[in-house]
Amino acid sequence: MDKDSDPAASSKPTQMDLEEQTDAGKGKAEEASMKSEELADSIGGLSIGPGRTNFKKKPVIIIVIGMAGTGKTTLMHRLVCDMQASNKRGYVVNLDPAVMTLPFGANIDIRDTVRYKDVMKEYGLGPNGGILTSLNLFATKFDEVVSVIERRADQLDYVLVDTPGQIEIFTWSASGAIITEAFASTFPTVVAYVVDTPRSTSPVTFMSNMLYACSILYKTRLPLVLTFNKVDVAKHEFAIEWMEDFEAFQTALESDKSYSATYTRSLSLVLDEFYKNLRSVGVSAVAGTGVSTFYEAVEASAKEYMETYRADLDKRIAEKERLEAERRKENMEKLQRDMMKSKGQTVVLSTGLKDKNPASDMMADAEDEEDEEFEEEFEKSGFIVDDEDEEDEGEDEEVAHFGF
Repeated sequence: MDKDSDPAASSKPTQMDLEEQTDAGKGKAEEASMKSEELADSIGGLSIGPGRTNFKKKPVIIIVIGMAGTGKTTLMHRLVCDMQASNKRGYVVNLDPAVMTLPFGANIDIRDTVRYKDVMKEYGLGPNGGILTSLNLFATKFDEVVSVIERRADQLDYVLVDTPGQIEIFTWSASGAIITEAFASTFPTVVAYVVDTPRSTSPVTFMSNMLYACSILYKTRLPLVLTFNKVDVAKHEFAIEWMEDFEAFQTALESDKSYSATYTRSLSLVLDEFYKNLRSVGVSAVAGTGVSTFYEAVEASAKEYMETYRADLDKRIAEKERLEAERRKENMEKLQRDMMKSKGQTVVLSTGLKDKNPASDMMADAEDEEDEEFEEEFEKSGFIVDDEDEEDEGEDEEVAHFGF
């Protein structure tokens, strides 16, 4: 009876329960907010940008570059066969639009997209110009090539890229820069510069090859493996000695007194620092010797790419993004200033025809001056000319009368 008759007593436990539930809800909300903040901090600490941790799992891109006749395609065939024999997972890309037949199968072939002879006919180009233009056209869609490889990245160890013999593609052409930067921004990328060893026994020819290698290194900004091919015909130890011993190279040039030899002698001093940071291997694409050493040099270069070249690439990408952000900010501030000046009115955009308005203004000023001179001469002669704006008198025509 007392419990039923006392409503306050029955309501007190209910209020206490509500307060406890409210406090419990607040505690859960605070705990959830703290967990969300911790989660946000942990997500912010992750490196999801260019330096993400799964970057090392991606395949190593090997871009085979060299002059015509150095044996690039034959070396590519040997590398493909070695990958199949050693159970390496590989992918092959052909960027030579003028090659007639390939001794290996290409997963991505430029000839399936761009027809080299049609480009020559359409643009009226020669063989070299046709190859350059074909690569320029193919480079416009090269992001699709990278996306195809990226989808298969977890299933690949190496990606071999065969290139044309026109080495100027990678020394000054835009297509070479697009291809190398597209690969390097997504995968560890290494450049293999192929040298014809028998033809490089002459010191002048050897120096010419080294200058090409140096230009490619500084143009692409990627690790470079100097690959001396055809060691079954001529050993490459002489080239290693010339790169390591400056005096040995000077001795080889003593018998030659020409201007090119003198110039080569001076260039050897310049390239001495270039040789110190360069990996060089000797291979034979026909006999198959030195292929394992070549892959070891590629792996070391890929490691160097992750440690050094990747950081430099990230800096360049960040600098490019910063400049782009500054440009957008400047354009937005300019737009805001223009809107404040116009005060909501219609803004007349500049059409670029800056010279037409001043010219028309000058013509109008000249006409006004001529009218004023005519009126002055007319008044001097004894006539008085009334203005055309005297509409309040009901006159529609000009009135001229003599002044006596």
